[in-house]
Order: sequence, then structure tokens, then C-alpha cells
Amino acid sequence: MKTLDTPRPDHAYAATQNPCKLCSPLGASLVFRGLEGTVGLLHGSQGCATYIRRYLISHFKEPVDIASSNFSEETAVFGGGANLQSALDNLIRQYHPQMIAVATTCLSETIGEDVKKILQEYQSAHGPGELPRLLQVSTPSYQGTHMDGFHAAVLAVTRELARKVGTQKIVSVFPGLVSTEDLRYLKRVLRDFGLKAVLVPDYSETLDGPLWEGYQTLPPGGTPLAEMMEMGSHAAALEFATTLSPEHSAAAYLEKTFDVPQIRLDLPVGVKASDRFFKNLALIAGQAIPPVYAAARGRLLDAYADAHKHVFGVRVAIYGEEDWVIALAGFAAEIGMQPVLCASGGRSGQLRERLQERLDAPVMAGVRVLAGVDFADIETALEGMQPELLVGNSKGYALARKLKIPLARFGFPIHDRIGGQRLLHLGYEGTQRLFDQWVNILIESRQEQSPVGYAYM
Repeated sequence: MKTLDTPRPDHAYAATQNPCKLCSPLGASLVFRGLEGTVGLLHGSQGCATYIRRYLISHFKEPVDIASSNFSEETAVFGGGANLQSALDNLIRQYHPQMIAVATTCLSETIGEDVKKILQEYQSAHGPGELPRLLQVSTPSYQGTHMDGFHAAVLAVTRELARKVGTQKIVSVFPGLVSTEDLRYLKRVLRDFGLKAVLVPDYSETLDGPLWEGYQTLPPGGTPLAEMMEMGSHAAALEFATTLSPEHSAAAYLEKTFDVPQIRLDLPVGVKASDRFFKNLALIAGQAIPPVYAAARGRLLDAYADAHKHVFGVRVAIYGEEDWVIALAGFAAEIGMQPVLCASGGRSGQLRERLQERLDAPVMAGVRVLAGVDFADIETALEGMQPELLVGNSKGYALARKLKIPLARFGFPIHDRIGGQRLLHLGYEGTQRLFDQWVNILIESRQEQSPVGYAYM
């Protein structure tokens, strides 16, 4: 079947209709929330901060403060330097942060605002030790996706903080955009291997913590900045991002700058991908895989055998962030399903190549690959494909409803269900939960379509 990287020229319309992505500053804002004592500040209009807060709060069900330099018509013409300095003053006075992370938006990028110079002038006007650390990252919304902004922020903070201070048996982990439960799981796994992990970012507590007795301007948790300052001496840098180019990779930066060995893997979803993850941890730690994970692997294989009849040959369409699409397509093929569509709003240029590396030729022959697309493109592509399952975030619900296809929700954002922020996807245990979810969605769909229904399988 034909694969397609950029279908836009074949369409009569020019406007994007429900994009299969979110904006770049949103990804950066999520990273900032996962850094200890850090406040994110958007240099642009108030609407940008409001939109991003709305998306994050709806998914994580937690309050999220995002500051703004609040551009007006005047600042859009003459520059927003004064607004940015005023915003910094307010944040320092009200939040007392360890770090203020400034991300640019469309407006400040379009007028060519020199944010780095503004921050330097602001620092020069204050004495040593008076200010928190200031970080700047370029995230124009008209370029890239939320994942581009996410990776740009991770790389920026790594460049800002990482230093070499000897040699330590610690692992830098760059997990990408995963759930809060995935982050907790990764930390637990590394502890079981006797390894300390520094996750960048770590919003497992700042965006999924216990009930507060009073409002906290800076929720406890997040990656400690002091620990990030030692990343140049870590034993390895583990990154789940196979479509990320080296110049945008924090793990590649640590390897190039400090000779920290870089390990880049697929997101560990499925038996094969999880095997690679655990084998690499065993090599780093110099020990065998703990028995608890061997047992989890065995239970997963048993579940595959139990429910194989329900998933074999099922046609599935998958959309979302590129690395997640690759991981889930590999998982779908592993359990005997046929991915018919793999789509993303991202434009790394590597989606099809990475899929070809992970899917057997007969399976890949049945896949249509769409990159840089919106949901209008996805709907057009699905005509005649007759998928039985749609897999992706809540932005695809309208399409699933229109086409009468069950939707297995995963990733970000999940706005129409509770608990989307703490779904476990990674490792043998996360794969088990995904497998059970997909199988039960298919069973329920068939039950609903049956003229008589059934209560026993």
C-alpha cells in the first residue's frame, strides 16, 4: 500500500482542520512543571498561557500556573522587553522560585524579540545572588509541535545545568511525554536495579500529587536542579526518542560534551521493546534482571495466549506523537493486529523509516503512513480501510464517533475521561494494561453490535 509523508498537496483545502498536534510552548510548559522550584513564563499574549493552562489542567486535573508577559497591541509593535522584566519582578516577589523558564510564543518570535539580551540586561541590573536562575527556550507556535517544544526545553535545561563532577553510578533518563504513572514506574524499575535515576522532566508529583490542604504556588516535587547539575558525570543517558535528531537530543548533548554514554530506545511498550529496555538496564547495572520483572513478562505472554483470538487480524489505526505511534504500532503487530494507518502531526521525516525498522515487511506493506497531518487528512485516509479500532488521544473522539469505531484512549490530551494522566503504558506491566484495555474495548464493541448479545466467552 502507498505510504504518504505529506498529503496536504493532494487536498483542495489549505487550512488545518483539528490538528493532530498541539503548540510548541505547551510542550515546554509541561517540562518546566517537572523541574523543582521552577515557574514557566510565556513571552507573548495572555491567550497563549490561558490556552495551555486549559489543556494541562483538563488532562492532569491539577492547578497549573503559567505566567505571561501579556503582550498588547503596543508591545506587539515596539517590543515586550519592559513587560518581560515586569513579569520577572512579579514572579520573583510572589513565587520565590529557584528558576524562571521563559518560552517564546508566536508573537514574540514574529517580531524578532531578543529574549536572551533582555534577560542579560535584567541580570546586569541586579547584584550577585539576588535572582533565581533564568532559562530561555525558543518555541514559536507556528513551527513544530508540542513535542518539539518539549524536547527543546529538555535540551535547554540540560545545557544550562549539566556539569561534570567526577563519575557516578547514576542514569540520566529522558522519557519524553509519558504519564505520571509511567514516570513513577521508571523510577521504581531503576531502583530495583540498584541505580539512581534523574528523570528530566519529572512531573509525577507536581501534576499528580496528593490532596492539598491549601493552595501551593510551587508544588513539591520535580527534578531537583542540584541533581541535574551532576548529569555530566552520570554513567549513562537513556532517552526514549528514536525520531529525535542528534542536534535536538539531550542525551546526544551529554555524550558529545561530557562523554556520557548515550542509549536511545523505543518507548518500552510490548515484549520486544521492554526486553531491550531491561537488557540495557542490566548491562548498566552489571546485574541480572530482577525476578519480579521476569514474572511480569511471563504473565504478559500468558495473557497474549489467552486473548489471541480476540485481537488476531484486527485492523487498527493509530495517531499521536511520532515516537508513541511507532511504539504502539510495534505492540499491535506483536499481538497479531494489522496497523492500517499510522499518523502524526509531527514532521521529523523519520516516521516511516522507523516503522519499517520495527515492522515485518508483510505487516508494513499494509500500513499507510501520514506525517504532518490533521484529522481531516486522517478521516480521508481511513475511507475504505475499515479499521476496527482507533488508538489515540481525545482529539480523535469526534472522528471515532462519526465513523462508529471504538477509541482506545492513550497519551495526551485525554479530556473526556478520568485518570488519563496516570495510565501506565511502559514495561511489561504497562503493556499488560494496554493489552487488557484494547481487548476489552474490542469485546465490548462486538457485544454491542451483536443482535442477541452474549455474556460469556
